[in-house]
Amino acid sequence: MHLKALAPANVVLFERWAHPVAAKMLPEYTNLDVRYLSLQDDDAVNFDAFSKAHVYQARSTRSELPRQFWPDAALLARCPNLLAVSTNGSGTDTVDIDACTAAGVLVVNQAGGNKQGVAEHAIGMMLCLSKKIVQADKAMRKFPDLQREAYMGNDSFGKTLGIVGIGQVGTHVAKMAAGLLKMRVLAYDPLLSDAQISERGAEPCTLDALLRASDFVSVHCPRTRDSEGMLNASAFEKMKPTAYFITTARGGIHDEMALTQALHNQQLAGAGLDVWEEEPPALDHPLLGFDNVLVSPHTAGVTHESRENTVRGTVEQIDAIARGEQPGRLKNPEVWDRYCERRKKLA
Repeated sequence: MHLKALAPANVVLFERWAHPVAAKMLPEYTNLDVRYLSLQDDDAVNFDAFSKAHVYQARSTRSELPRQFWPDAALLARCPNLLAVSTNGSGTDTVDIDACTAAGVLVVNQAGGNKQGVAEHAIGMMLCLSKKIVQADKAMRKFPDLQREAYMGNDSFGKTLGIVGIGQVGTHVAKMAAGLLKMRVLAYDPLLSDAQISERGAEPCTLDALLRASDFVSVHCPRTRDSEGMLNASAFEKMKPTAYFITTARGGIHDEMALTQALHNQQLAGAGLDVWEEEPPALDHPLLGFDNVLVSPHTAGVTHESRENTVRGTVEQIDAIARGEQPGRLKNPEVWDRYCERRKKLA
């Protein structure tokens, strides 16, 4: 179906792009009229801009976006011209995709833009935990006479890695682990067939089988209604006491209190956590009290290269939408016909 280009396409986002490469790119995209909003302004000012917008470039991390600006039914009702919601990263945590679909609004993400950064972070956490690098580093700064054997770790070579969610990041982790460390890689992903999982470099299996067999469990699935709380007390009970739990996906997929109890009971060897239910976590969060828990503040995908890749992909995809093309990272393809009907009336 041929769609007329929007001239211009009105784009709104809060504060700034995630990388300055946007400033270099946008002069070449004369069909995009970008308006930068401020969270410090009155809501009425921002909603006036939303009412004229065709594309909303939304933050995908819940803690970074006030609830009234999440793309849901209430916001969409105030945006009669809105055609597309684009998120900063691969996540769509702040977006009600069902509400967007019902309203004829496209939802696109930037899956794959930060896969290298996130995959390296997951592998780095795995190696730091198994080699006890952080514990040894901290001890050397405190104690003059260390017993090296107290910080004896384990090699990761040849061990079993279980990947929960083998999308773009999970696939990259699988390739790195199998290639660099000759690991056996298992994967659970209910959205893919066994053949698709095999093509991505892993052995397909059930979640229970993965938890029981893996020396490392690394989470790379999106947060959805089905995945929330999926890694709970029952899941941690199935893991080996010598295994490590790692997540660079989204907070809320694992039950933080259940993980705290599992670590307290020595059901696991340790954990690497980049994501949290509330970000950043409170300084008295119990998971911050364990020496065998390695933490970071949702920075796995926050590298210069990842941010540049993601922003380049974002601008290019918004431009494709403005020109009337079907975007490559469309999360709700079932909306296309309805969207086209709305688009013809606006263009």
